[in-house]
Amino acid sequence: MSEEKKYPMTLEGKKKLEEELETLQTSKRAEIIERIKIARGFGDLSENSEYESAKDEQSFVEGRIKTLQQMINHAEIIDNGNVAANEIAVGKTVTFKELPDEEPETYTIVGAAEADPFSGKISNESPIAKGLVGCKLGQEVTIPTPGGDMKVKILEVK
Repeated sequence: MSEEKKYPMTLEGKKKLEEELETLQTSKRAEIIERIKIARGFGDLSENSEYESAKDEQSFVEGRIKTLQQMINHAEIIDNGNVAANEIAVGKTVTFKELPDEEPETYTIVGAAEADPFSGKISNESPIAKGLVGCKLGQEVTIPTPGGDMKVKILEVK
C-alpha cells in the first residue's frame, strides 16, 4: 500500500488554504449554481455559451476544492524546533547573494503548496531551495540549476 503524499507547509500557509477552501465551498459554489440556473433560462443548452462557461468554472472549482482538501488533510506543519538557528530549513527566511558581486536576495523556503516567488516564497522543491536547505550562515555553496551552476554566499538566516 502506498503512503499518502505529505504537503509540507507553514501554519500560516495551511490557514490560507483553509480560507480559500471555505470561500470556494460557500460563496463561489453558490455563485456558480446561480449562474447555471440563469443560463438554463436562456433556452437550448447545446448552443448556450453562458451555460458552458458556468459549467467549466464549476468543474474547475470542484477540482480545486478536491486539491485543497487533499493538501489540508495531508499537511505536514513545518517545525524548526530541532534545527540550529543558523541552519537553513523549510520555513526559514534566507538572504544570499550570487557570487562574485550580485545584489542580495531574500526568500522564505516554504512547501510547494504555498510557494509564491513574486512575494519571496520559494518551494522547497525548487533547485535553489534544494541547494540551500541544510547549509549554514556564512557558507558559500554551489547550487545546480537548470540555467547552470550558481555560486552563492549565505548572508542571513532567520
